Amino acid sequence: MLEQYYNVNEAAGISIAISQGGIVTINACCVTVQNNQLNIEKKITGIQSLEELKKDLPAKTIVSLNLSGRGILQKQVDTIAEIDENNLSQILPNANMDDFYIQNFISGSQSFISVIRKVEADKWIDQLKAAGYIPLLLSLGPFPIQNILQQLNIYEGDVIFDGNIISRNDRREWTACTHAPSAYSPFTLKVESEVIDEKLLIAYAASFQLVLANKVTQIKAGVPLLEAEFQKHIADKKLKAQGFLILCILFVLLLINFFLFCWLNSSNAKLTEQVSRSVQSTDDIHKINEQVQQKEALLKTLGWEGNINKSALIDQLAALLPGDITWKETTIDPIDLSSSRSQKAITFFNRKIRIAGNSEKIIPVNEWIARIKVKAWVKNVQLDSYIFNNEINTGQFIVLIDY
Repeated sequence: MLEQYYNVNEAAGISIAISQGGIVTINACCVTVQNNQLNIEKKITGIQSLEELKKDLPAKTIVSLNLSGRGILQKQVDTIAEIDENNLSQILPNANMDDFYIQNFISGSQSFISVIRKVEADKWIDQLKAAGYIPLLLSLGPFPIQNILQQLNIYEGDVIFDGNIISRNDRREWTACTHAPSAYSPFTLKVESEVIDEKLLIAYAASFQLVLANKVTQIKAGVPLLEAEFQKHIADKKLKAQGFLILCILFVLLLINFFLFCWLNSSNAKLTEQVSRSVQSTDDIHKINEQVQQKEALLKTLGWEGNINKSALIDQLAALLPGDITWKETTIDPIDLSSSRSQKAITFFNRKIRIAGNSEKIIPVNEWIARIKVKAWVKNVQLDSYIFNNEINTGQFIVLIDY
């Protein structure tokens, strides 16, 4: 996805032709690549100096430079894969590779070797830099047009344009390349469907192979300084593209984090509200329970024991009373004397009936107790005490009944 940002998207091809008389002719062609589409933005022909070119081509423009004419030696030999000292000596006897920039264009079984002195080439490169341009590529002669021949409306035979004659075989391989000042194309040349001046073909080809450096084989002279600057430029574009991508990713993550934080904050607010209501409900329940306990304690203190008809219970006990027993006293929920003394407060027995009476013998009392036990509401019956009183000549008893 980012590969389209790893290339030079806009560049100008500048072709400088130097005649044998030293006359300089400059042609320039600006191309851009956008959305995988290449467009020719500017065409400049017939300029005599770089000062004139500055009027039409702004500074800081990335440039692919092509030099042709005087000062450039071209040789056609059998294919040479790589030029070294030995190969160069066959082309230029006694030449030192350190003094030249060399371009090796291979087509079929032929190598078209172009050589220029570094001093001459560096002079033009330095002039371009002084004019404010950014040269990244140097090519020599008409050979870069190999990369654009498929775009031209030339389908077979020789390629003739602006004083150059390129001979090709049936396989469209180059067999010869000559220069003839009077040689011009016999018909109007087009790049795809766009008409182009044949003087601009080399400039267009130079810019084309720079902006599409990752898709075509560049036909260029080996200039270490320009190659280093080209790699640096591509590295800067990669860094910017990757940095932009990282920023986009961080922005998206930050945006996701923001929405997630908002959602969590909203959920936390709801949970806090629920907890607050729950705590409030718990406090309310606790208060209600305390109130119930207090009221139950008050009812217990008051002796209220639910919907029990105590008078009916007394009537049932009285109905079971033997004739030999005299009922003297009845107490419902009597005072617990032992507990009251220890707690220093009056406490009562709960659900208890205390009956005191007289009986000359204990047997009627036991019989009465047996009768009371058969009642479903009676939980326990016990004879608390039986004491015979000689003064009144009868026994005194106390019976406790739990209900």
